[in-house]
Amino acid sequence: MAGPVSLATVFPGLVWAMAALALVQVARRAILWRAGATAPVAWLEGLAKLPRRYLVDVHNVVARDAYASRMHAVVAGGLLVASVLTALAILPPLGGFAPYWILVALAFAVTAAGALLVGARRYPRRTPRLSAGRFQILPVLLVAYALGGAATALALATGGGLLAPVALALAAAGGLGLAFEVRHGPMRHAAAGALHLVAHPRPGRFAGRPDTALQPLDLEAPRLGVATPADFTWNRLLSYDACVSCGRCETACPAFAAGQPLNPKRLIQDLVAGLSPAEPAYAGAPYPGGREAAGGRGPLARLIGPDARIHPDTLWSCTTCRACVEECPMMIEHVDAVVALRRHETLERGALPEKAVAPVTELRQAGDPGGRPLRARTDFAAGLDLPLISGRESTDVLLWLGEGAYDLRYGRTLRALVRLLREAGVDFAVLGPEERDTGDLARRLGDEATFQDLARTNAATLARHRFRRIVTADPHALHALRNEYPDFGARYPVVHHSAFLLKLVRDGRLNPGRLPDRTVTYHDPCYLARYNGETEAPRALLDAIGLTRVEMARSGRRAMCCGGGGGAPVSDIPGERRIPDLRMAQAAETGAGTVAVACPSCTAMLEGVTDREAEIRDIAELLLEAVETGR
Repeated sequence: MAGPVSLATVFPGLVWAMAALALVQVARRAILWRAGATAPVAWLEGLAKLPRRYLVDVHNVVARDAYASRMHAVVAGGLLVASVLTALAILPPLGGFAPYWILVALAFAVTAAGALLVGARRYPRRTPRLSAGRFQILPVLLVAYALGGAATALALATGGGLLAPVALALAAAGGLGLAFEVRHGPMRHAAAGALHLVAHPRPGRFAGRPDTALQPLDLEAPRLGVATPADFTWNRLLSYDACVSCGRCETACPAFAAGQPLNPKRLIQDLVAGLSPAEPAYAGAPYPGGREAAGGRGPLARLIGPDARIHPDTLWSCTTCRACVEECPMMIEHVDAVVALRRHETLERGALPEKAVAPVTELRQAGDPGGRPLRARTDFAAGLDLPLISGRESTDVLLWLGEGAYDLRYGRTLRALVRLLREAGVDFAVLGPEERDTGDLARRLGDEATFQDLARTNAATLARHRFRRIVTADPHALHALRNEYPDFGARYPVVHHSAFLLKLVRDGRLNPGRLPDRTVTYHDPCYLARYNGETEAPRALLDAIGLTRVEMARSGRRAMCCGGGGGAPVSDIPGERRIPDLRMAQAAETGAGTVAVACPSCTAMLEGVTDREAEIRDIAELLLEAVETGR
């Protein structure tokens, strides 16, 4: 039997051996990451900010699931503290101090409690959104390491015992097992996750603002977009290894809910498996529709294709709504991966979905996805005497009409907005035939060349005129103009019409009456809430006109997509249900007679639900009604 002195040496040595094994396994993964393209990383800044990114940014997302938050805090905190305290006991003053070992035993006891919480989500019945496979062994290894460590520490505190060798062996089995699982198993996310937070491809996400703009593609590069794992930058390959397969993205994804062949969790795991031939089999929910991943593996293996790991229909099912990104506790960028893969399919292979070919072609040739004359964009305003900026030296507000201007239904919204601007005495004008599409549709579908051409053309047009700010009722145009056009020299204040109208009300330039006895629920557009962080202005406007506002189960930055983003309406990948039908069912649960919207795509998608009972009204339409009531 090992005596107390030798045990006090062997036990800390075990933890150091665990750390060495974990480092070896991380190094083996790093060889795979190095297959990716180079990427600039501010290492010193990332390391300095790692504690805050982990304890604040990550845990703000983790805390949305109260059980998971408690579980993670207990097991991760206990594991880290217990292991560090044990490792430090290699110092003779600590290793021979009995009260110190009691403290170590308490830390291991906390770890054991956390391990039981982990196990409760997997045994006797696994929570459906969680992956099985090697993750099923995680609570077993944690319990073994925690109980063995606690018993060993107690033996050292009390002078030994007959069961000390057994306890040490149990701790060794669990601890070395956890370290071994850093390469392919459930502990990989712990190591890769920490490095991912340091080398995150979008560090702006940790600055308290949305960082959602796609990065411009170098159109002179030898390969456009991503075709193989090696085409991703190395830190994006690292980020996919940070996935813990928790399934939060899966439950948030509108395409998955609608039975389309997309599961964002499976997508990320296919990117991981595509890089490594030795990756264990996926053990989570499959892509809806029964499509299984196939094809070769390795850094140069083709990722997209009917016989590759990811079927093209999976790629084109994404609405780019960023619900998966919003819910990911490891802050992985699923949408960036989707668009990178789409860029290669579109630009290199010309493999757009059949129904998307026509609108993209029209964008390239006519500057409008419908091929309609640019001068017809203002037809909605017949009788309103819409001022053109070309006939003025300057204006306060440039009203960007957007693609919705051609739609008869959304024309009513724009007419309401124009009347409100006139009521408030706003000095505004429009580009008229000079306004081309922002190119948002082309960019989401991967046609970066067409987007960049439109962006430069529009930027040159804007530079010819003098104005203070741009106001638009289209969140997709808002996002492109505000967040993506600065890369092409167009830097202007861009405001959504809900925020602008709210300011007019608060400044007393609009005096709405109240619309009592009407219940309304507000649908958050993805490109307004998640992409631009604006959730309060539309709600404040609804409150200002006296409507009884009720929230849907999913609202704000966690709202469900209408199904109209990312080119999904023109990709038209079939599923078991339609996304807008699901969203209107959520609206119906509130009992509201009106669904307020603030996006032309949302208006079109939600009004297309044939069995709905609620009316769909834009924020501007409701405000105009209130203003007329108050006269």
